Amino acid sequence: MEATPVDALVDAAGRRHLAYSAVPRIVSLVPSITELVCTLGLSGALVGRTGFCIHPRAALREVPKLGGTKNVDLGKLRSLEPTHVILNIDENPREMAEAIAAIGAEIIVTHPLAPIDNIALYRLLGGIFRREAEAERLAETYRERYDKISLAFRDARRINTLYLIWKSPWMTVSRDTYISRTLALVALDTVPLMTAERYPKIDIEHAAREADLVLLASEPYSFRDKDVAALRELPAMESKRAALIDGEMTSWYGPRAIAGLDYLAALRTRLDRQL
Repeated sequence: MEATPVDALVDAAGRRHLAYSAVPRIVSLVPSITELVCTLGLSGALVGRTGFCIHPRAALREVPKLGGTKNVDLGKLRSLEPTHVILNIDENPREMAEAIAAIGAEIIVTHPLAPIDNIALYRLLGGIFRREAEAERLAETYRERYDKISLAFRDARRINTLYLIWKSPWMTVSRDTYISRTLALVALDTVPLMTAERYPKIDIEHAAREADLVLLASEPYSFRDKDVAALRELPAMESKRAALIDGEMTSWYGPRAIAGLDYLAALRTRLDRQL
């Protein structure tokens, strides 16, 4: 694979970046991208993170926590004097991003919408932080897995799938999300088919009627076996399958997305045997 040229380092906000020649001081406010920063060999440059940035645990032990993805301590962030702050359109609110920009750090905005977007993400951060070789190794590994799994499930039976991310109220994902497009790689098509919101609130009985399979994610709400058992008691769930799913494997970008492809392939194979 050819490396991304420097003049193509454009983030999700359309902002053009140059390769950084000095030693960076990076704050990542996106859990999956914090892991990517470390995988690119930049753990020593990471000076701040959110409390949800938990991988890789050993490398992050001494990195200061700045709050959550939506409520960062701006004073603490400013005191760290970051050169770069990495954000995500889905995870970090615009108002917080604007406040961080006012501090003077370079803002890098990310927004992968499909599994294949991981390759561009690897190259964007690899190019900005001069880790092009590491980024290309990730890109090659991801592409090989992606092509293999796409081919393996190209003709698989499509399964209408309700993917639950929250309860009280019940919430799911629309098809215009990274999670939905990731599930579609293994022929799991999320319901509802049409919705104006990307993460809509739903009537669980109605939504379950549309689905053949219900998956309860481990994040952002941490569903448990008791939730699966309660869901199976609903009239709409008669003769339908419900199971827990590791939310990191469907929603995290970066290096975990590579493991996610293998995880989903194994999950779909197991579901085929059970269904």
